[in-house]
Amino acid sequence: MTVTSQMASVQPTTLRGRLWPNGAKFTSLLVGGGLTGLVILAALVSFVWTPHDPVAIDIGLQLLGPSTEYWLGTDHFGRDVVSMILVGARTTLAVGAASVAIGAGVGIGLGLVASARGGWTEEIIMRLSDFSFAFPAILSAILITAILGPGTLTAILAIGIFNVPVFARLTRAAANGIWGREYVLAAQAIGKSRGRITVGHVLPNISGVLIVQGTVSFAIAILAEAALSYLGLGTQPPDPSWGRMLFEAQSFVFQAPRLAIFPGIAIAIVVLGLNLLGDGLRDAMDPRQNANL
Repeated sequence: MTVTSQMASVQPTTLRGRLWPNGAKFTSLLVGGGLTGLVILAALVSFVWTPHDPVAIDIGLQLLGPSTEYWLGTDHFGRDVVSMILVGARTTLAVGAASVAIGAGVGIGLGLVASARGGWTEEIIMRLSDFSFAFPAILSAILITAILGPGTLTAILAIGIFNVPVFARLTRAAANGIWGREYVLAAQAIGKSRGRITVGHVLPNISGVLIVQGTVSFAIAILAEAALSYLGLGTQPPDPSWGRMLFEAQSFVFQAPRLAIFPGIAIAIVVLGLNLLGDGLRDAMDPRQNANL
């Protein structure tokens, strides 16, 4: 086979790989971003418009079926289901984002310190992380509820505390792999402090894996928020919440199953979207996936 024929057989595949990297994996990123963006758009729209007042109670309109006025019908209090789902998206995303921000902010800081200092500092931080795993989000919410009472803040703190050791352990493990690299050793050789190396070299090189973990933790936080609201520990009425909508729908599951189906679909869409987005980001940020490009 001549060199020209070899180049002809390689070029189409290489060009296709550059235009559509990773095939189905790129599709995962696109679909996940689309589903996540759809939920974010619904939350943003709820700030300026909803078909009806989501907290207005009218017993005369209770359990109406879908119609041109009430697209998904009404619940047992006569509230518009579409309006509640739109505002519930806002509540769910706010709790998820705030709790992940708390977990990432504290956890990444602890993980970087543990990796940079090593020794007893690393051992103490990691053992505290192991200890905090004994308190899952629901148990933490029960403890915080005893102090602050149930509410959105309780859900944010409980889920945020649960996320701290997740980010701390991941950050420490990823950072430990960077400290042995040649460019870090060179930075140490010219006298850079460990703090400057951490900020300038370690953190930028582990940001990809942390972003991916953020999307995964966001999906878990949304499920946790729904569970806490379902148990009465999260968002309290009259504020709409997908988890509370599921709780209130359980008494009407045979009479009006749509009251449980629609918020359940909303939760499934956002969790699926975030998981697909995380998978797509992981593949896109992994240089080994694109080594042939």
